[in-house]
Amino acid sequence: MSGWWAYLEEGTRREVDAEVLRDRRVMAIKVVREALRPLELDLREAEKVVHARYAALGDRVRYRSPDPLDTPSLAARAASLPGRVVAVEALWDGDTVHDWFVVLVAVLDDDPRGEADLAIVHHRRGGPAPGAAAAAAGRALADLLGVPFHFPSPDAPDDEAPRLRTVRPGPGTP
Repeated sequence: MSGWWAYLEEGTRREVDAEVLRDRRVMAIKVVREALRPLELDLREAEKVVHARYAALGDRVRYRSPDPLDTPSLAARAASLPGRVVAVEALWDGDTVHDWFVVLVAVLDDDPRGEADLAIVHHRRGGPAPGAAAAAAGRALADLLGVPFHFPSPDAPDDEAPRLRTVRPGPGTP
């Protein structure tokens, strides 16, 4: 275990473990970083502390279920959004905790933000690659809704690939 754990107060340790047990990795890292900020703990070391807690708590961690990718669930999510879905887009993103993942996005015509996340597709041991899973789910939803599907980089992570609105700009259309 990381030597930094010993520097945390008992209450902070309980808080970190509570976040880990609920599979809230990012929040656990935040708690560790804030508590050890005076000691100049960097992000990588905070991640190591939390990773060690996941290992120590093992089977007690209640891992969150992955976002549903079945067409009815995605369609229900899309129907609940404020605005008409005019396209479905799959975009790579990544971070130091989850590595690369794909975000399925509904492109909206009436929402001030212009889009809303439908699902996040992480790599799951024994499952399809996130790009393949997101492409299949996104295409199926787009077909059901009768809108275009756009995945600018399905075969390799690229978080700077051109977005649909930059490829085909126009008022009221993606």
